[in-house]
Amino acid sequence: MPKPHSKSLFKLVKSLSKSEKRSFKLFANRAGSEEEKKIIRIFNRLEKQKVYDEGRILAKEKSLDRRQMPNLKAHLYLQIMKCLALSAAKSHEMKVTSLLEYARILYNKCLYGECLRMLEKAKRSAIANDTHILLLEILDLEKLALMQTVHEGNETRVTAIINDTDKTARSVQNINTFSNLSLKLNSLYHRMGFIRNNLDFENTRKFFESSLPKYDEKKISFHEKLYLYYSFTGYYFFIQDFRSGYAFAKKWVTLFELQPEMIYRKPEMYIRALNNLLVAQNKLYFYDEFRTTHRKLILLKRDTKFQKTENINLNLFKTIYIHEINRHFMLGEFTAGVLIVKKLENELNAFIPKLDKHTVLIFWYKIACLYFGASNFRMAVKWLNKIINEKETALREDLHSFARIIRLISYFEMGDQELIEYSIKSTYRFLLKKGTLQHYQDLILGFLKNSKQYNTHKRLTVAFSEFKEEMEKLQSSRYEKRAFIYFDIISWLESKIENRPVEEIIKSKVRKKIT
Repeated sequence: MPKPHSKSLFKLVKSLSKSEKRSFKLFANRAGSEEEKKIIRIFNRLEKQKVYDEGRILAKEKSLDRRQMPNLKAHLYLQIMKCLALSAAKSHEMKVTSLLEYARILYNKCLYGECLRMLEKAKRSAIANDTHILLLEILDLEKLALMQTVHEGNETRVTAIINDTDKTARSVQNINTFSNLSLKLNSLYHRMGFIRNNLDFENTRKFFESSLPKYDEKKISFHEKLYLYYSFTGYYFFIQDFRSGYAFAKKWVTLFELQPEMIYRKPEMYIRALNNLLVAQNKLYFYDEFRTTHRKLILLKRDTKFQKTENINLNLFKTIYIHEINRHFMLGEFTAGVLIVKKLENELNAFIPKLDKHTVLIFWYKIACLYFGASNFRMAVKWLNKIINEKETALREDLHSFARIIRLISYFEMGDQELIEYSIKSTYRFLLKKGTLQHYQDLILGFLKNSKQYNTHKRLTVAFSEFKEEMEKLQSSRYEKRAFIYFDIISWLESKIENRPVEEIIKSKVRKKIT
């Protein structure tokens, strides 16, 4: 095993639960050697530290030699991993892997008949769990073992193995193609958000259609369907066809619910399926369906049969809470949503180090929009600044762009003309540099730039009305309407024209949409 980076060891120690730490100390103490005692002392020091500081460990533990530290840290890392592997609940894949390893041991002992019997057991388990890659390994070893035996039924068995291998190889190829498609689309979405123009659409459509292999949906396996529906859902979301995306997300969830045992075997993919269905239901304002799907996630969290690793807990946390925020958006209940955020903030801060940067940006953006909807513009700016000050602007360029636009509108609401003028220039520079300046954004920037000219309430109201008419024309544009997914500027303009809170305007609209 390569020597781990010191920060990797520190993160691993910090990720352990109380019971895991206790188990490790018992595990490491079993030999009672001097080396084991040293790694436990390092472990205890790391456990207490908030920030990794090797110098402090060496200062406190005089018996430790700086020259020994790289080897001791590598040994500590390995021992923690061994302890976790022993205590981890065995997944179906791990059980099949164990059977395959036993079969290899028997093969190497020249016990070919016993090896074949063990492989039969492994094969049944692999087929039942739809684990095609492991099944290919089993079939490969079965071929070798069969060559070492001579039996009357060998010819029949050879034919069966060849057929099984061909069928499994095709399934693996399909799974690989579908999952690669999903991965590529995810990568594009994480970089720029939804498609921006006709060139984006044509490039995406050609790439997707040319990458799809020939398949018969009725004949392919569970895992092939899983990744097929995943790739189609991602494709339709990316091109903003939420109705088609909804249809495939629903098929994806139904696939699991027709084979409920797979929910427990592939929990992360089931959570992902529910998440995608919730996204579609949210965009289409299918509120009753949304609540039912969200309830499934909450019940999953409470299900005692459900094996909850830290990874699963993290996925449940981010999916449940993002869609709890979305529920308040659907209802236009921004003030109530802000209360949820206040309750969640400590938990969110605890999870942030474990969350991927993409999810963190989404949380920050949604929280900022909740505060904006609740007319708390200073708090909206606080959360928007988290996005704007983030150095990785190549990730979700769309959120970085719209964070700047909403911050400008928040400055307008706060009456800070000086900040508006300064930020307009920096926003223009950012959008032009990223090549993301669209007509929607250009109109907003132009309006805010000229806003100081409207020195009476009447003139300003007329300007708002004229600006609203211009924005409404963009809603019928296939690609400009994308902008309204990020920020409902029409409702904000109506609130200024009618002199009513934006929350009140949006609430009245969403009631009609939900009905």
